[in-house]
Amino acid sequence: MVFWSRRRRLTSIGALAVGAACLLSACGGGSDTSATSSSAPAGSAAAASGIKLINPGKLTTCTNLPYEPFQFKEGSKVVGFDVDIVDLAAKKLGVPQDIVDIDFAVIKSGAALNAGKCDVAAAGMTITPERQKNLLFSDPYFDATQALLAKKGTGAKSLDDVKAKGLKLGAQASTTGLDYVKGKGFNPTEFADSPKELLGLQSGQADVIVQDLPVVLTWLKKPEIADKFEVIASLDTGEQYGIGLKLGNDALVKVINEEIAKAKSDGTYEQIYVKWFGKKPGELGIS
Repeated sequence: MVFWSRRRRLTSIGALAVGAACLLSACGGGSDTSATSSSAPAGSAAAASGIKLINPGKLTTCTNLPYEPFQFKEGSKVVGFDVDIVDLAAKKLGVPQDIVDIDFAVIKSGAALNAGKCDVAAAGMTITPERQKNLLFSDPYFDATQALLAKKGTGAKSLDDVKAKGLKLGAQASTTGLDYVKGKGFNPTEFADSPKELLGLQSGQADVIVQDLPVVLTWLKKPEIADKFEVIASLDTGEQYGIGLKLGNDALVKVINEEIAKAKSDGTYEQIYVKWFGKKPGELGIS
């Protein structure tokens, strides 16, 4: 996986450029920075690897909050699955990870990385051919899928049922979930980010919403959500998430790929996965 306003679809290249300029200056979308727990001496390993960091002595990550369980605030600290994955590379480089909260549209366009806002982008971001034109992606670190969350009692079990019953469909703007349902002939109500999408479902603006399955399962851990809503279907979209970097940053992506591969081989990846999803890789799904 699989993008805010997280992943707000911009209607033109010109609009994206204006938005990026604004967001990367002081005119909107305030940045929030929170270091993770990596505490190794700063800089030496990074320098030895020939890697130049935007802010010397730290690995700066752009993300868009909240997107639980991938990245979200726990008190004053940003935590989550993506945070732990990037921290593998940060620890290898001997630097702490520093996290910057920024609009997803500026992340996925490559503008944040090109402007020197961050070294990497980790935001539950699906690797797509369109995004690969603007970003260098790491090897995939998460196999993603989508889910349909609906009010209980709709009787719907699929997208076809949603259409046949005339139910109102909602989706998060500028996401692969939105693209998927549009490709199936839907014109859903678009919400700026995942919290607003959930609120739209709760307030009746939508009867059904499409969202990444792990996010939906996290919502359903809350009794007030589970009492009124249910997953009616999973959508196997074949998505994979990647860490985004500036095009040409081959030295840093090499370290990230090596650390992802090492974590998968030595059991660290599985530990991180179970920590955030409560299940082992390959077991996450609708129970």
